[in-house]
Amino acid sequence: MRVLVASTAGSGHFGPLVPVARACVEAGHEVAVAAPASFADEVTRAGFAHRPFADVPGEVIGPVMGRLPSLSLDEANRTVVAEIFGRLDARAALPGVTATLEEWRPDLVVREPGELGSLAAALARGVPHAVVAVGVAAMTARMGALLPEPLAELDAVAGLAPGSCEAAFHGAATFTSVPAVLDGVRAGTAPGRTPQRYREPADPGAGRLPEPWGDPEDPLIYVTFGSVAAAIPHFAGIYPAVLAALADQPVRVLLTTGHGATADSLSAPPNTCVRPWWPQADVLPHAAAVVGHGGFGTTMAAFAAGVPQVVLPLFAMDQFINAEHVAALGAGLALPGPDALPDLPAAVRRVLGDDRYRSAARAVADEMAALPPVSSMVPLLAEVAGRT
Repeated sequence: MRVLVASTAGSGHFGPLVPVARACVEAGHEVAVAAPASFADEVTRAGFAHRPFADVPGEVIGPVMGRLPSLSLDEANRTVVAEIFGRLDARAALPGVTATLEEWRPDLVVREPGELGSLAAALARGVPHAVVAVGVAAMTARMGALLPEPLAELDAVAGLAPGSCEAAFHGAATFTSVPAVLDGVRAGTAPGRTPQRYREPADPGAGRLPEPWGDPEDPLIYVTFGSVAAAIPHFAGIYPAVLAALADQPVRVLLTTGHGATADSLSAPPNTCVRPWWPQADVLPHAAAVVGHGGFGTTMAAFAAGVPQVVLPLFAMDQFINAEHVAALGAGLALPGPDALPDLPAAVRRVLGDDRYRSAARAVADEMAALPPVSSMVPLLAEVAGRT
């Protein structure tokens, strides 16, 4: 079976596709990744052949991105989902993905919810497709509520019958690493709608931390706001602000900055170690709590490790949704946004001082560990492709 995996140019969107793609390779299937040309390095680093499609020209996407900081949260989310994913990204991707389908002739397209060019191309060429979730079910549902007009326009561009893309967006076979308790639903039996749930391969890590810092008797707080927040001028100030907020707390802080900031650019208090990056699999076994922005990767990694969280969402719809879910499960606390930073020390103290948060996080970890392995999804994907 040939499987074409399709992603937008974002680590948070591509990352959840990787375990599924690798499981297909390990089962003897041929896999290639359709993604923007600018994303080539990340695709090849993951070990896959890259089938590039066009990026949105800078002179087109630049003004749209530039106005996001001036918009309300709802307006910004609508712009990102409808204008960027639904129109600009999808139309830039459609010709290249269509060419790949015609030349490479895959048996199945496996896409993430934000990559819509491959949705239209698969429908137009009669290629079966499936979706790998990059968030909780509520996030995909909220995306879908913002996409009817762009999807209708995509039908016209791709030569499809009206309503084709919207029906396929909501009705595609879905695969997810999110446990039912976190989605807030229990698995049913409706084909193409009830997600197939799996666990990703566990990374045992080496348990290695940076050189000793602070008081080794203090609980370790792992702080991360993903890989790109530091490169966004509007949010670069969150890093020194968090360090200052936790400087006088009886904790050890390991802060990772991702792209756009360095340890040298931050004045780290004695209880803090700052690194551009550190393997989460090494940190989480030592962490008493995670402070993050609600990104899918960090949120799920903390759940899988049974570590309670304090979520401070910054800018994206899924971050606020994930924060709501963490709090609803009692596995941590959700702060309403960057303006709530003064409340961070009290939130950390509360999570550390109440064992119910860790117990709730461990309960989610247990449910995740009980899910079938991702390798068991490959025969189900073959069924979607009609190659049982």
